[in-house]
Amino acid sequence: MATVVPASITQPVTSAPATSTNSSTSSTNSTGVDKATLASNFQTFLTLLTTQLKNQNPLEPLDTNQFTAQLVQFAQVEQQLKQNDQLSTLVSLQQTAQNTTALNYVGEKVGVTGNTTTIANGQATWTFDVPKPVSGLVTIKSPTGQVVYNGNYSMSTGNNQSFVWHGKDASGLQWPDGNYTLTVTGQDASGQAVTIPTSIEAVVDSADLTKNPPVLSIAGQDYTLDKIRRLIRN
Repeated sequence: MATVVPASITQPVTSAPATSTNSSTSSTNSTGVDKATLASNFQTFLTLLTTQLKNQNPLEPLDTNQFTAQLVQFAQVEQQLKQNDQLSTLVSLQQTAQNTTALNYVGEKVGVTGNTTTIANGQATWTFDVPKPVSGLVTIKSPTGQVVYNGNYSMSTGNNQSFVWHGKDASGLQWPDGNYTLTVTGQDASGQAVTIPTSIEAVVDSADLTKNPPVLSIAGQDYTLDKIRRLIRN
């Protein structure tokens, strides 16, 4: 049987570690100029400038204003190259921090925004954020999309309200372990539809560091770090 635990009765949780924002490891800078192209243009500029100085007519030297303008351009390009290198270093450090954070989650139980979780040992847990008192219809589907449970519940206002399903349908049949999806449709006293955000509680199986940003595998689904809402210590 499924049970809705009041908002005041929840498992102890701790705040999840802060995550870094998404970053790009592209070789282009903020203006979209490719670094390799910029470096090539920089070297070409130096070659042209030195060639011009070597071959100028002593009787008609390069105009001072033009020469000054070229030196300014030279300094700007050099500064842009240095900024590009610094940005690349910062992006690399940020990616390393994200990877470290992702690895720290592996094996931990977390609360993450979503509605698909795994039944383990005949039990699965979801949580609701209920913005106002509602009458909610809870529907649970099997990995193949078959409806295995329906139930109506009165839900009071509150966040992180636990919903526990023990894997049995209305006839008492025990369903096997696997990934099950829950949806909830809420209506307030006036009959207006109310959105009920859901999250799951499950163990992080693995972290894929080949993706940017890295993703965590939780209950057969991939989640980025920003989807994690809390870290649960048993």
